[in-house]
Amino acid sequence: MALFGNRLPADIRTRLSGERVLSFAPAPSGGYAVATFVALHLPGGERVPWHTVDKASWDETGMNITTVTGGVYRVDIEEPGFLPETIRERVQNSIVANRYVKLTAEAGVRFIARRIAGTDTIEWELAFDDGLDGSDPGVLAAAEQALEQVRRSLGV
Repeated sequence: MALFGNRLPADIRTRLSGERVLSFAPAPSGGYAVATFVALHLPGGERVPWHTVDKASWDETGMNITTVTGGVYRVDIEEPGFLPETIRERVQNSIVANRYVKLTAEAGVRFIARRIAGTDTIEWELAFDDGLDGSDPGVLAAAEQALEQVRRSLGV
């Protein structure tokens, strides 16, 4: 056993284009899941920036990552090390604000402001309740007005 644990292979580090590695775990099928300061790199070569991760869940054989656009990734990992904690911290760190606003008596929209790691850029995500059509011009106009009020009240 190495004194300071396992090291990430040089070819994997090279593929990360200089991103600072925070934690990693080997996948039984080969490759590594690598958490960097700005993204989660999956064994298949996918790069998932932290501000796009909606949810990460773990079970006894690995993790499921769901993105804000509905993408789902499954990664088998037998020994996750610090990867679960790192993923949780990075996703939470990306969230600047999270507010819910009712647009009708029955439904509303959740506004989530996310920081893009390594930049000063904030992106707003709108998650409409079931029953609200986010592509409807009237609903969209009401949501944009509510978002402007939320942004002013939070100074974001």
